Amino acid sequence: MGPDDVPAPGSAAWRAWRRDTDLDAYDARWREIEASGQNPHGEADLVMSYTPEAVLDAGCGTGRVAIELARRGVHVVGVDLDPDMLGRARAKAPELTWVLAGLDSLDLPARFDLVLLAGNVLPYVEAAARPAAVAACARHLRPGGRLVSGASLRRGWPSTDDLDGWAASAGLRLETRAGTWTGDPFTDGDYAVSVHRLDPTPPSPRT
Repeated sequence: MGPDDVPAPGSAAWRAWRRDTDLDAYDARWREIEASGQNPHGEADLVMSYTPEAVLDAGCGTGRVAIELARRGVHVVGVDLDPDMLGRARAKAPELTWVLAGLDSLDLPARFDLVLLAGNVLPYVEAAARPAAVAACARHLRPGGRLVSGASLRRGWPSTDDLDGWAASAGLRLETRAGTWTGDPFTDGDYAVSVHRLDPTPPSPRT
């Protein structure tokens, strides 16, 4: 892939990742992990612990997590701003709903029990658009729904304080935070999996 083939939206870190990533090798990596007897579905395992009926996989990439969740009986919608990655997801599972869109401008009619941001999705959003992306994810939650976000903690990338602030502004409260998708404790390491929840009781209409 040459620089001209990399879609323009997203942060500089995301554009660099796409420029340097062979999507065939990226997909093969997960198949190789599974073939070796390891579990490549930690994200899906955590999501399923909340027994959701409907999940929005926000930043779904080539569809690995969304397809696994659908295999487990969850209604899933996948969203991504990269047409090449989304095309691969659609080719693997044409029966699922795949939406080409940026998260900060996302506006779907459906509401979900859980919105998933897996695999450094938020750091790959343009910096100025990150608060709007979190707010848009919150708007797509049903009352009591959860935003589950996993990302590396690097210099110049969103911190847990950044995420908590954007989530609070969107009406979400931190429910739990771990250091891995399998639930290892968070000890100010280099990765965080955060679960924020929307108030289960919608506000009363004003009279």
